[in-house]
Amino acid sequence: MLICKHKGMTIAVLTRNEHCPPHVHVGNNDWDARFKFSFWHNSVDLWDVEPNHKAPAESVLEELRLVIENPVNLRKARQCWWTIHSSTFIKTCLDNKYWDPINNEEIDGKNATAGTPQIQLATYDPANDETTLTFAGGAAPLRIKL
Repeated sequence: MLICKHKGMTIAVLTRNEHCPPHVHVGNNDWDARFKFSFWHNSVDLWDVEPNHKAPAESVLEELRLVIENPVNLRKARQCWWTIHSSTFIKTCLDNKYWDPINNEEIDGKNATAGTPQIQLATYDPANDETTLTFAGGAAPLRIKL
């Protein structure tokens, strides 16, 4: 699904055989870059470029990252990912992860300590660009306005 175009390159969420983490693809005939985004924060990170030996200059990748991180484009990327995956097991890619309530961030299960809340379900509301985390054990849900 098309997110946007930038200097002749298409930035898109692919619709088949996708997997966590949420990401977009962009590239040309020589290379394909993947940029990760999240349903709980507004930053975008370069994930990888294949083949690596044909990767464009760092300045090009950074320019693309900033285009994707633009609030309009990031929101569209989330909406597309949610539309494609809302009925699958990967949804927001936050289910069964752990939440650090002190730093307000997702953490890996191996870094979770006793009492760290586990995310039972994470849902996204495209109309309001908002994610709701529901925790195992009955803790109050957390709404994150993006």
